[in-house]
Amino acid sequence: MQRLKLSLLLIPFVLATASCSRLTIVKPKMEREDGEQIAESYHVQDSPATKKRMETENALQRSTQRLRAGDLDAAERNARAALKATPDSADAFTLLAIVAERRGQAKQAGESYKRAVDLKPDVGAYQNNYGTWLCSNGYPAEALIWFDRALNDRSYSTPGSALANAGGCALKAGQQERAERDLRQALTLEPKNAYALASMAENEYRSGRYFEARAFIERRIAAAPASPDVLKLASQIEERLGDKAAAGRYVQQLRAEFPDTSSAQPGGKAEQ
Repeated sequence: MQRLKLSLLLIPFVLATASCSRLTIVKPKMEREDGEQIAESYHVQDSPATKKRMETENALQRSTQRLRAGDLDAAERNARAALKATPDSADAFTLLAIVAERRGQAKQAGESYKRAVDLKPDVGAYQNNYGTWLCSNGYPAEALIWFDRALNDRSYSTPGSALANAGGCALKAGQQERAERDLRQALTLEPKNAYALASMAENEYRSGRYFEARAFIERRIAAAPASPDVLKLASQIEERLGDKAAAGRYVQQLRAEFPDTSSAQPGGKAEQ
């Protein structure tokens, strides 16, 4: 199955500076015991709130780095450290959700995505992420509600992602008109959105518009490395168009790049 696109985490990895930190100023005595006047001096230290914020951000940054490196245990450990410092960190719950997904723990992932969206109910990125989980786990109709909420967030910086996810999910829910509408809007915003291109190819294939499907699947293959499902769909499209040689080339590519993939014969069931 093609992966829907998660929004980028909203983790502000910034260093604390005097201009943005709340500081506690400790002013020492200005006179020595012998009565001699001394120069005024200050000891500056971060306030407890600033320390907690920096502790949280540093833990989130370490968790993200370890996640990218594939060290799930360290990623989880640091995400939980962030939650210890800031129990209502939606970013920490998002990281825990991603860790759980990569471990194949779908239920735990869903709970963490939901916790993040409960903490930040008006932030489109978290709504998109929860909708993504719902759609990937058999709840496409419910997922569409969350994608719509994400799109209602005017400050959401990547609406093309939510539109692509909504379109692909509408296709799974059997809502072809909505699927085409959302996918075309997504591609207007992000012409190389791999998920939207694959979903449009699938939509055109299901509608019997095989030349249009070919155009979208070729754009999808050019946009990002092909997945097994993309290559299967490409072979099926070419089979429908009567180009057995092209269909065979896609099957050969599938077998060469994904040797562990099950039967890769054209004409099978297309998957999104």
